[in-house]
This record gives sequence, structure tokens and C-alpha cells, in this order.
Amino acid sequence: MTDESTPWMRLLRELFGDDAEAALEEMKRMGVDPDQLAATSGLAANPAMMDHVLRQMRALVTQSDGEDVNWKLAHDVARGVAAQGGDPTVTAAQANAHRAAVSRAELWLDAVTSFDPARLQPRVWSRAEWVEATLPTWKTLAGPVAVSVSKALSGILGDAPLPDDLPGDLPGGLPEGLDAPGGFDPRALLRTVSPTVCGMHMGQAAGEMARQAFGGTDLGIPLLSEPRVALLPRAVAEFAEGLEIDEDDVRSYLALREAAHVRLFGAAPWLPGQLHALIGRYASGITIDLEALEEAVRDAGFGDPEKLQQALNRGIFASHHTDEQKETLERIETLLALIEGWVDDVTVRAAAPHLPQIGPMREMMRRRRAAGGPAEDTFANLLDLELRPRRMRDASALWAALAAQAGPEDRDAVWSHPDLLPTSQDLDDWRGWVDRRVAGEPADDVDRELERLLRGDAPDES
Repeated sequence: MTDESTPWMRLLRELFGDDAEAALEEMKRMGVDPDQLAATSGLAANPAMMDHVLRQMRALVTQSDGEDVNWKLAHDVARGVAAQGGDPTVTAAQANAHRAAVSRAELWLDAVTSFDPARLQPRVWSRAEWVEATLPTWKTLAGPVAVSVSKALSGILGDAPLPDDLPGDLPGGLPEGLDAPGGFDPRALLRTVSPTVCGMHMGQAAGEMARQAFGGTDLGIPLLSEPRVALLPRAVAEFAEGLEIDEDDVRSYLALREAAHVRLFGAAPWLPGQLHALIGRYASGITIDLEALEEAVRDAGFGDPEKLQQALNRGIFASHHTDEQKETLERIETLLALIEGWVDDVTVRAAAPHLPQIGPMREMMRRRRAAGGPAEDTFANLLDLELRPRRMRDASALWAALAAQAGPEDRDAVWSHPDLLPTSQDLDDWRGWVDRRVAGEPADDVDRELERLLRGDAPDES
């Protein structure tokens, strides 16, 4: 039987190389007639279909070779999801309108903060362009957890009994010689599924986020590798439709928020790294509920990677958090609240003289961030982490009070070092924290020493 005359032999040789003959013999032993299958499937009479099957099998097996997550597939799925419903190329008129909005926003921000604008030119992107720019950060933040899920899934698939709908039985396991290294193992095919499934899962998440994002800072963390203002016209227009406010005003407001985030991240270069480090620390403590994952696999079945990918949204992470994780989660939520609160206060001050509808837009954005939307839910599915600034209103009031009592310069100076920022306990009594800050009363010896170092004073020898 030659490769040319037998489509199944060509397929097996693509998958197993020199072990193709052993694979064929095993199929026959299990009661599978390759010739009959080829005739029934139409492969024998349809070379084009055969080539299509081979391409698909190569994509699922060889692309993931040596990887726990098929990142190329993640990229392709993200692009596909982002394009659902249409993703037209940004026109010159749209690009000009959004760049003009960014220019206005930078001028307005100059009046309320001393933080410098980004030096890089703003970008106006389609959703596909957003995917290309942000996927490396997604890989950094969510990649370690995706790898853990993939390894756990691979173990479950590889160790599980073969599906009941396979012809024949394997009493006593594989025949002698076929389970040796380099021999044919039917479960090897199942183990190749996990990189594909996790790649699909990552891609689905990034694609859903692309459909919601206004720019590169929507979640309060920078998703771009460089401090740059970016806007997505499609999302801006959809947000304006829901508000029934002039689109130009909405565009200016969203440009203000994006530019304010970028200024803050540029003025406090330690901030993006600390956010990413905290998320990484939290993610490193995540454990996978193997029973829940195994149940999801059983419900989804072995043969449908898409169903398996959907099954990963069913709570496969262990519900118990360690004390360290709880502490890290509190720090993440507090830091996000302080970022969002500062951006909220600065944006309102900058917009007040120019945008009469700033009140409704501000309230809508607050509700969007507090309640969480598809973007936040997507991140929760990936990392079991809700990126919601739960204390945003308190943080916004804190920054507003500090600016009113001590001036914008003192408000912004707090970002000069992470140890100067208010803690979660400080947000419980933000008025007291502001009073102490205005009065120049460091909270403890550590704060006093830090302020002394920042001023360049000599160490206290007493």
C-alpha cells in the first residue's frame, strides 16, 4: 500500500512519520478499515479535501510542537474575534479627527498637571492593529497561567481512557512494543490538543478585549510596550451612541482619559513594572482545580477543541486564595483605584471648561469600571482576577481634596515613589490622610526617613 494510493496513509505519515505503518496496523487491529473510511469521507476521490485535512492537522500538531500554548493560533483567533461584525481600516478622516482630539486633550491637561505628555506620536487603530500591539503584553501577563492550564489539561487528556466512540477496544493497554518511546500511542493525539485549546482561549480573550477597548489603558494597566496614546474609533463611536452625546465631545473625553493615563505612566516609570509584577505574583499562586477541569473535559468531549476552550470558562481555578494572594489582590485593587481616581480627578478638571456634558460621561465611565464589562470578565477568566478599582470614588475624592488643599503639584508629587502612595487603610480614612499630608506629618519613621532621603537631607544620627 503506497502513500499515493491511500489517503489515510498520507495522513498518518504526516502525523507519525516513520511510525505511520505501526499506526495503520493499530487502526486495523481496532477494527478500523482505512479504505472504507477514505471512501466514506470522500478523501479518496477528492485530493483537494485531503490537502485541506493535512493542512489542518499540521496546524494543530506541528504549530504547537514544543510549546505549551499555541501562540500563533492565539494570534490568529484574536484577529478573527476582533474582526467579528466588521473591522474596517481607519480612514484618513477618522485618524485626523482622533489625532485632533488628542492634541486638544494634551493642551487641556497642561493646565491641570505638570506631568509631561508622551513624546511618541498618537496612534489611531483598527481592532486588528490593537491586537498586534497588545498581544505581547497579554502573553507576559497571562502566559504563565495559560501554560499551567495547558500542562494540567495535557495530563488529563493524556492519562484519560480513550473516548468510547473509538472503534474497538484496547484490553490490557497498548500492544507490546507500541507503547515504547517512539512507538504509536493513540493518546499522543489527545495530548496535542491542550496547546491548541489554550491558544484558542488566549486568542478569544484578546479578541474580546479588542472589541471593547478605547485605547491601551482601559483596564488601568498599560497594555502597550511604550508610553503612547492610542484610540480606536469604532469603540469611541459605539460608546457615543450609548450616551446620546455629541461624538466629538465623547472623543475628546476619552482622549483626555487615555492621555492622562499615559502621562501618569510616563511620569512614574516604576508604576507599569509594579503593576505587572503584582499581577505576576498573584498569578504565580493560582492553583488549578483538577476535578473541575476534568469534569469540563468530560462534558466537552475529546474531539472538539472549541468546546474544550469554552469549558475553560467554567471556574477551573481553585477557589481558595492564600494569605499572600489576598494581600497581593488588595494591593492591586488599591493601586488600580489610585490610578483611576487620579485620572478621574485630572480629567474632570481639564474637561470642565470645555465639555458641558462631562458629568454624564464621567458617571457612565465610573459605572463601566466599577461594574466590569466583557473586558474585565475576560481577564477574570484568564487569571481568576477581577481588575476593578473598587475604591475608585474614595481615591478620586482623596486626589481632589489634596489638590484643593495643597495644589496640583503636591498631588502629583505623591507619585514620585511607591512608598508615598496611600494604602488601603489610608483610603478608609482618606480625609485623615490628606490632612496629615497637608500638615507635613509622615505616618511613621519609615515615611520620615523616605521623605528625608527624597529631600537629600543627611541621615538622622539620633
